[in-house]
Amino acid sequence: MKAKTSLFIFSIFILLSAACAKPPAPTPVTPSATPTAPPPSPSPIPPTPTPDPLVQGSNGLPWWNDTVFYEIFVRSFYDSDADGVGDINGLIEKLDYLNDGDPETSADLGITGIWLMPVTQSPSYHGYDVVDYYTIDDEYGTNEDFRRLIAEAHKRGIRVIVDLVLNHTSTEHPWFQESRDPASEKRDWYVWADDDPGFRGPEGQKVWYNTRDGFYYAVFWSGMPDLNLSNPEVTAQMQDVARFWLEEMGADGFRLDAIKHLVENGALQQNSNETHAWLQGFYDFYKGVDADAFAVGEAWTSTQQALKYTGNEVDIAFQFFLAEDIFNSLDSDLSVQVGKEQTLVWESFPPGQYGIFLTNHDQNRIMSMLDGDEGKAKLAATWLLTSPGVPFIYYGEEIGMMGTKPDEDIRRPMQWCSDGGLKACFSTRTPWRFPAEDYETRSVALQEADADSLLNHYRALIRLRNEHAALRVGDWLQVDSGARAYAYLRYTKDEAVLVLMNFDDEPLQNYGLSLAESPILAGMEPVLLLGDGRATAPVVGEDGRFTDYKPFDALPPHSSFIILFQ
Repeated sequence: MKAKTSLFIFSIFILLSAACAKPPAPTPVTPSATPTAPPPSPSPIPPTPTPDPLVQGSNGLPWWNDTVFYEIFVRSFYDSDADGVGDINGLIEKLDYLNDGDPETSADLGITGIWLMPVTQSPSYHGYDVVDYYTIDDEYGTNEDFRRLIAEAHKRGIRVIVDLVLNHTSTEHPWFQESRDPASEKRDWYVWADDDPGFRGPEGQKVWYNTRDGFYYAVFWSGMPDLNLSNPEVTAQMQDVARFWLEEMGADGFRLDAIKHLVENGALQQNSNETHAWLQGFYDFYKGVDADAFAVGEAWTSTQQALKYTGNEVDIAFQFFLAEDIFNSLDSDLSVQVGKEQTLVWESFPPGQYGIFLTNHDQNRIMSMLDGDEGKAKLAATWLLTSPGVPFIYYGEEIGMMGTKPDEDIRRPMQWCSDGGLKACFSTRTPWRFPAEDYETRSVALQEADADSLLNHYRALIRLRNEHAALRVGDWLQVDSGARAYAYLRYTKDEAVLVLMNFDDEPLQNYGLSLAESPILAGMEPVLLLGDGRATAPVVGEDGRFTDYKPFDALPPHSSFIILFQ
């Protein structure tokens, strides 16, 4: 995780997430501490075959480019056993809300991937300080519950990836407890020093903590000591953790936490060459276990730095600067910022090989950042679900859940209904944390019945993305549209889709769309897929050239349109 100052109101420093030459691929180490060994299964569970409903990839790109992911904090999604805490069985009960497995229906959200925040044993509410990598947290259920989740998700065409925290463990982990003894074989599993090395962290924070056993290094918090991934035994152990989740638990891949911090080189604590080398070895390992396994890396850094992690280290990395600039554009009513950054990202990466999002579990929620402006929230959704890359939706974003720091308040329970009191139909008991103050006016139940709601906007956008290859895996071309409108083409050899948005809070008449070359050809007719009105056709010249094209006389405030040309 990381901190930075920008127009995007991110947090100053993130405590709750979490990388030397490339080590050999040793035989995985058998854990010596009881809590870290995989528990024996009562009967062998065969590997889950890939069911037909799962997307296999189109247009020559991997399956994740055909996937819309939904990030879930299990503790806050749905409580099935009336203890005030969400659990895996509760998530299974709500899978039909996410995707009912029937492409002919439209009452589900339509997502095809789930990212689960940490679900393994941990002493904290958030789970990023692990004490057992091999066991589901007691509050969430059992390993068998998780396997059932995978089976039920796959039936509906949903893949599941899990948060994997490689950088650190809890101080309560048996490995760390053993490492406190200078004579222990696990002393070198963490970063210990006899004397204080004296340097501070990359954000100026304290990273060395004094105990009677020496000083240990923890980049995020004293309760989360960093593993020493330069030790081949530790590397082998973490590889075994990855193998366990892919082979024995059936996960489809990982969200890798805090990858830029994995391996330190003295006072160099992020983006080190050793980190890149370690990730290359880890990539080779998990692809060797399952060639279709997917890993998205959290590298909260610049576009060009994030690029260095992709390809042979992680499959894709999140684009934090792009998320920042869509907010900046929405906040300023100008498209310049997002247009510039999106062009840079598109030109820098292999087609679509990056993760896009609005906010996540470490940031103030997008609806709060937009001051509750539903028009802007709809524009943000249109951008997210029509842009190239792999989209990730933070749970509750589709109904405009609000929340600002502290972290517990951006991870509140899902607001399923507005007439269930402070339980919000999340639980039949007092929830682990109360919902946001707007739960009475903002919930799934209220928005399902409103055709113009944010929820139904998300449903329509995801359905269009699932139905049109151009929106999932097509090329991208920005259209010259002026400062307050934002337009781009998504296209394959079979279809061309124009996305047009008005970032202004006033009707926009003084606009015109121009391209010197495009896949739109003379004679193609516009079909409106999203938005109100009737779109006119452009006058198209050679190579698809068009100038000052106005599909509509005026664009309403904060409006968006998706136009198919055929």
